Amino acid sequence: MAVATIKDVAARAGVSVMTVSRVLNGERYVSEAKRALVLAAVEALDFRRNPSARGLPGARSYVLALVADHIAGYSGGIERGAIRRCRQEGYHLAAVAPDPEIADPAKALGRLVAGLPADGLILLPPLANNRAVLQLLTERGKPFVRVAPDDLFDLTPSVRIDEVAAAAAVMRHLMQQGHRRIGFVEGPSEHGASGRRRRGYVEALAGEGLPFEESLIRPGDFTFEAGLAAGRSLLALAEPPTAVFACNDDMALGVMSAAAQAGVAMPARLAVAGFDDIEFAREIWPPLTTIRQPTEAMGEAAAELLIARMGRGGAELPIEARLLDYELIIRGSTLAETGRGAPVDPRTTSS
Repeated sequence: MAVATIKDVAARAGVSVMTVSRVLNGERYVSEAKRALVLAAVEALDFRRNPSARGLPGARSYVLALVADHIAGYSGGIERGAIRRCRQEGYHLAAVAPDPEIADPAKALGRLVAGLPADGLILLPPLANNRAVLQLLTERGKPFVRVAPDDLFDLTPSVRIDEVAAAAAVMRHLMQQGHRRIGFVEGPSEHGASGRRRRGYVEALAGEGLPFEESLIRPGDFTFEAGLAAGRSLLALAEPPTAVFACNDDMALGVMSAAAQAGVAMPARLAVAGFDDIEFAREIWPPLTTIRQPTEAMGEAAAELLIARMGRGGAELPIEARLLDYELIIRGSTLAETGRGAPVDPRTTSS
């Protein structure tokens, strides 16, 4: 069977070869109608770019790299969204992680990038906030987009939600349920999200005139095990909290496990809330109240911004810091059941 050429794609789509080239190069100045025709023709003809051409100096690989410590839960949602956008634009996505044996993040990423045939990178925390990493990529002229950055919104393209406001929304919900002693399980200090979520916790307490108590704070590292340890520690207090807000869902599930092991009924004696809305948040009993980050939309937006910057004239595009909406998903871990064995209907509050 003959291998399809770019001319075959143009003929099938009814457009010029130049238009096909522009679509394949991710350039912006093509109508959505023509872009759809070209991509449909590419799929129908199983068109593949010439591998030898990709090896030429300056040639594109049409591969983006999603760089994260691990791909699961939160990162997995980002990956799915990025893949969807890449497919629409004729790109592929590679999910990669720097060598954990290399202590210096910039050195680890530099080694990874040197052997990675990717046109651009999507950086997740904590790499997205590492100044040495950002400087390295800038010096090498490697396009990148950051997800959930701490700052520098006017210097690099980025995608995020307002995590301070989201955390405060969780706290307001808990306080509306009558809770006044609310424990908090932190994330790792190198993740800016940890500080932002703690800030939302503190600001919400102040907004209700409630004191901040350091004794109700427990360290964590975003793992189930950290949440389990934190939950056991908080429940062992002479005056334990009546609610716990964990910095992510994995730790919230750990707190719930500690409560179950101690025979503490949820939410009657302990309400628990998390952040991220991972799959297990819906499958656990009682289901977990949490913040739903639009992770797939964030991944899709990150890929879109990155592909646009790699097209002709992309370097001249203004820096875009895209802020997406979150949702507070209220479930049975903070609201009592309506009857034994009866599921609690989730309620959604958008920001």
